[in-house]
Parts: sequence; C-alpha cells; structure tokens
Amino acid sequence: MAAAKAFDTEKGYDVPISPVSEEPQLYNNTLVTQENGILSKLRRLEGRMDEKLGVESEAIDRKRPEDKKPVPWHEQLTMALLWASGTMNTSCFATGFLGWEFGLSLKQAIPIYIFASILGGSVTGYCATFGAATGLRQISVSRYSFGWYPNKLIAALNTVQQIGWAAVSCITGGLALNAVADGHVSLIVGIVILAVVALAISFVGLKAILIYERYAWFIFFVIFLIIFGETGSHADNTTPSELHGADLSGTVLSLVAIVYGSSASWCTMASDYYVHYPASVSRVKVFLMTTFGISIPTSIGMVAGAVVASALNNEPKWHDAYENQGLGFLIQTALHPRGFAKFLLALLVLSGINTNVISIYSAAISCQQFARPFARMPRFIWTFLCFAAILGIAVGGREKLNTYLVNFLSLLGYWCTSYFVILFSEHVIFRKRNFANYDLEGWNDPARLPLGLAAAFAFGLGIVAWCMGMVETWYTGPLGKLIGAYGGDVANEFAFVVTALAYTPARYAELKFFGR
Repeated sequence: MAAAKAFDTEKGYDVPISPVSEEPQLYNNTLVTQENGILSKLRRLEGRMDEKLGVESEAIDRKRPEDKKPVPWHEQLTMALLWASGTMNTSCFATGFLGWEFGLSLKQAIPIYIFASILGGSVTGYCATFGAATGLRQISVSRYSFGWYPNKLIAALNTVQQIGWAAVSCITGGLALNAVADGHVSLIVGIVILAVVALAISFVGLKAILIYERYAWFIFFVIFLIIFGETGSHADNTTPSELHGADLSGTVLSLVAIVYGSSASWCTMASDYYVHYPASVSRVKVFLMTTFGISIPTSIGMVAGAVVASALNNEPKWHDAYENQGLGFLIQTALHPRGFAKFLLALLVLSGINTNVISIYSAAISCQQFARPFARMPRFIWTFLCFAAILGIAVGGREKLNTYLVNFLSLLGYWCTSYFVILFSEHVIFRKRNFANYDLEGWNDPARLPLGLAAAFAFGLGIVAWCMGMVETWYTGPLGKLIGAYGGDVANEFAFVVTALAYTPARYAELKFFGR
C-alpha cells in the first residue's frame, strides 16, 4: 500500500503524512496540508487502486534500500529477458530489410547488425547500472548531471522517443494482423488492438510488466527460428554489392547509425526496471545481462529480416508481396503451409505489445518529470495520454514504414549518445564512480542538485554535431555529405567526441563558480 502523502507548500512536492488525518501537519518543521483539489483526489484514487488492485502508485519516488527485498536468481534473469521480449519483434525484422534496400549484400549486412546492436546495447547496459544503486528511475538519475531544469528537456525527449518507438511497433504489428485477416482487418484496427492491450498491462505497473516480459520472449524466439529454417535456403548469399569505395563506406556508416540507434534508444529509461533490485546487486551483472539481453535478440530479428530480404532477389513472388502488399503478406507468402503461416503471423502481432508495454510505462514516468504539477498527476493518467499519442502517430505514419524507421531510429541514436557521454563523464570523473558522492536524499530538491549548465552546454554542442554529421532523407549534414555519393552518417561519432570534449571542462567551471 502506498504511504499517504500531501503537498508541501514550501518544497513544492508531495511528502508523507499520517493517513488518519486530513488536518494540517508539521513535516520537518514545515506546514503541510492535504489538498482537496482534482490532482490530490486523483492521487488518492491512485493510492486506493494500488491497495485494492495492485495498480502501481508513486512510481517516480526513490526506492530506498530498506524498502527493497532480495530478488531470487531466477527473477534476476529478467534483467535480460525483459529486453529480449521488448526487442525481438517485427520492428527489428523490418529493420533487417534496410541493408538490402541500401544495396548491401547479405554478407555485408549481417556483421553490421550484430556489431551495431552490441555497441548500442552496451550504452543502454551502462545506464541500466544506475537503477539498483540509486533506487531512481533513469530520468531522475540524470538530474545529477543535467540538473533540475535542463533535465526537463531530457524528460521531454525521452517521452517523444518512447511514444515514437511504440508507434513503430503498432505499425509493424498491425501489418501482420492485416495479413492474417487477408486484408479484411484494416491496418488501423490492428494498430488500435496492439495499443489497447499494451495499455492494459502498462496501466497496472512494474510488477505486471516484469512478469509478462519474463516469458513473452520465448514465443518470438521460436518464430524467428522457424523463419530461418523455412527461408534460409532461399537467401541470396552470392550476389555482391554494387557499392564500392566511399559509397560503400558511407552506406555502412548510415546503416550502423540506424541499428545502433535502435539499441541505444533504451538508455534513457533502462534503470526504470531495476529500481526494485537491492543496491548490492553486481553492476557488472546488470551491464552484461542488459547489453546482451538487448543485442542478441535484436540481432536475431534483424538478421532474419536480412535473410528474407536477400531472398527477394531470387523470389519474384516474395518481392511482389513485399512491395505491393507489405511485410505481413510477405511473411505469409514466404512461410508454409498457409494455415501455419497465418498462425505465426497472429503470434507475431503480439510482439508489438511487448515493446509498447515498456514504452508506455516509461513515457508516463517521464511525463511526471516535466514540472511539479505534472508529477502530482497520477501515473495512470499519463499512461492514457501517452496511449492516445501513440495511436495518433501510428495511424498517421502507417503508410511509409521504412522511411519512418530510417529517420526516426537514426535520430534516436544521436541524442542518446550525448546523454550517455554526459552521464558517464559525471559518474566517472566527478563522482569518482562512487554512489556515496550522490546526494540521493535530494533527488527531488532543485537546491541540492547541480545547476546543469555544463550538461546543457555540452548537449547543445552535441546537437550541432548531430546536424553536421547526420544523413537523413530530408537533410544531410556538411560532414555527412563528404562520404560517398549518398553520404555517410557520422553524427553519433562526432557527437560523442564533441560532447565529451565540451562537458568535462564546462563541469569543472560549473563546480568552481557555483559549487554544485
């Protein structure tokens, strides 16, 4: 049961009070009153739903060491299985077609998918190590480097990112459902079904999510093994790429950016799912299980997509289904017998739910950190609002899936790189890799947090770096243009260097002049 809380008129956020009285009380010598406005009533409703139905309340509050219980070893496997369920889906499968569309051969595409997935997964794996140690959600953790006000931008970006990622999952899952029904169920209906089921699980909260995701991955692992088995003999492993020299280098860099972005994009919400682990849990274990829990399933899905995409060179019927009817109909055409293919497609629809569950939950928590009044609005309200946004984006972007993937996933990686560099530099250089140097009791007090000037400065320069190095269908930066006829995306590499060089001296200056 969640502790009764009320609004501290001086601090500007909720504090614990006696649950038996609604009269004004003293809390740390500060007058506290339990308000009867709409937000206070909604928070009390959230508390009652937590007590009666297990709907998680007070999600953004810090989980203190004394409130945590030991987690059995088999439940610790969730550190990897959670991400396996969230990543082994039709979105990764669709991304696997990009190498073929870029003109790369199968032999060239497969190493890129594996290497870039591990690289992006390691970024998320590192960020995940802060959850158990601090008891804080990822956006709360970054307050110790970005400060109170600049961190609001990070919360907003993370919300947009998670909503967008969920929209992509709805689109790909909806395509599969459309194919199962032989076109009798519209793509829009499929999108709505996926979003509604994910909403139901996310509404309950972290406990339901961890239980569901712990087992959901296995179904899709088996499906991808079947896809490999039935389509592998059709793969084109002999036709070489027509790209050479700088054109080839630029194309490889652009594909690396996309795949890296799909795995690194989880870094801004990774620790959300580790706050219930004891602070003593091995950070190495968290890092490794998260990194490979993301990279291995992602690679499986993307390589499966690459194998099927290469077969389009040899199978005109498959090519026609993909170009004219979409991904779901291609899967149905490539797999056999037809009834079995429909059954697998029906199961693949569920893969979109796995991603959406994680994305909706973390997006709602990020929304609570936009501003203090937003934090007082219950998580379940934000969950419904994020659900509505996902529906709008998925329905609006359903017609141009691959263009959407190319642009969206690349942009995800850009800002996540700068975020990771700032978080890493703060922890290693300025906090001396010691969580005792964090004022964890002051996580929600602006006066006890850094101003975030250094992070804002470095992040701003990182934006300039992204724009100079990016290669998108709508814009190619001046650095990206220098590599081959089609450009080469070096935004992540350039952002990494620029952010790292800018943050350290700026942070030293911030500490010298402001002492925070």
